[in-house]
Amino acid sequence: MQYRPLGRTGIMVSPVALGAMMFATSFGNPDPADSARIIHRALDAGINLVDTADAYGDSEEVVGRALKGRRDDVVLATKFGRAVDDDPAHRGASRRWIVTAVENSLRRLGVDHIDLYQLHRPDPDTDIEETLSALTDLVRSGKVRAVGTSQAPASGIVEAQWVAERRGLVRFRTEQCAYSILNRGAEREVLPAAQRFGMGTLIWGPLGQGMLTGRVRRGGANDLRRVGLLRHLSDERRIEVVEQLVPLAEEAGLPLTHLAVAFVVAHPGVTSALLGPRTMTQLDDLLAGVDVALGDDLLDRIDGIVPPGGDVSALDQEFRPPALLDPQLRRRPVAVRSAA
Repeated sequence: MQYRPLGRTGIMVSPVALGAMMFATSFGNPDPADSARIIHRALDAGINLVDTADAYGDSEEVVGRALKGRRDDVVLATKFGRAVDDDPAHRGASRRWIVTAVENSLRRLGVDHIDLYQLHRPDPDTDIEETLSALTDLVRSGKVRAVGTSQAPASGIVEAQWVAERRGLVRFRTEQCAYSILNRGAEREVLPAAQRFGMGTLIWGPLGQGMLTGRVRRGGANDLRRVGLLRHLSDERRIEVVEQLVPLAEEAGLPLTHLAVAFVVAHPGVTSALLGPRTMTQLDDLLAGVDVALGDDLLDRIDGIVPPGGDVSALDQEFRPPALLDPQLRRRPVAVRSAA
C-alpha cells in the first residue's frame, strides 16, 4: 500500500482503514474470535489504522484483545462524546466526561495510550475551549497522541482552530466525515476546510451505508432490505442512483464496492476510507480493490450521475444540529395581540 500522511501529525496511515463498529457482539459479529481474525487479516494486508468508539457496544474490548502483541503495528483510534448508556452525564465534550471517558477507553482497549482520540459528534452545549483544554491535558500526559473531530461542520473546524491558536491549546488534527458517491456534501466546505488547516480526514460510510455494495436493487428481495431498520435502504432516490452506477461499474470491469471506495480515496483531501466489514468475506472483497484507481473519464461520468457537492439524501447517522431539530431556534417569537 502507498501510505499517506495523517494531516501534519507525522503519522503515516494506509489509504483504507479498519472501522470496528461491526465487531461489537451485540449488533455486529457475535464471535469475538472471528473479529480478531478479521483484524489480523487486515493488519497482515497492510492496513495500519483501526478506528472504534466507546459508543460501539463492546467493540473497544474486542479490538483491544485482538491487538495483544501487535499494538505497535497499529495507529489506534477511538472516539468519545456519544451516549454510552442512559445516564445524560455519560456523553458530551465536557472536561468532566472527557477525563472519565478516556480512562474507560484505555481500560477497555487494554493500552496505555490512544493514538487518535476523536470527538464523535459536536457538542453544542460545551464551549470548545473547555473541550480543547481537557484534550490538551490528555496529550501532555501522554494518554493521547493526537485529537480529532467527527462530523464537525466547516464552521466548527474553523472555530476550533482559531480557539486553539489563541489559547495555546492542542489543535484538532483530523476530521472524520461522511463521504461517498451518494453523499458528496463534504466536498463543499468540510474537505476544503480540512485541507486548509492541514488536517487528515478519515471517511466513514464510503459504501453509502451498504447501498453501494450492490445488494440493494430496485425490485430485489435481499437481506439488507428485509432488515428494514434503516430508512435509506428503501430510499428510491438512492436506489435510482445505484441503478445507474451498477452498469457503469460493470463497464469498467469493477465490482461496485471497488468503484465506490476508489472514488473516495481519489479525492486529494481524503487521507483514508474506513472499511467496516462484519465478515472475512466482506473484508477480502474490499481488500481486493485497494489498488484500484479511477481515471478522469470514469470520475466525470460519476459526476454526471451525482454532481460534485451534492447529497442524494440524508444519512441515517448524520449529525443534525439543534437549529434543525428545534423549531424554536428557527422562528422569531411573534407577540400575541389580544382581540379588540
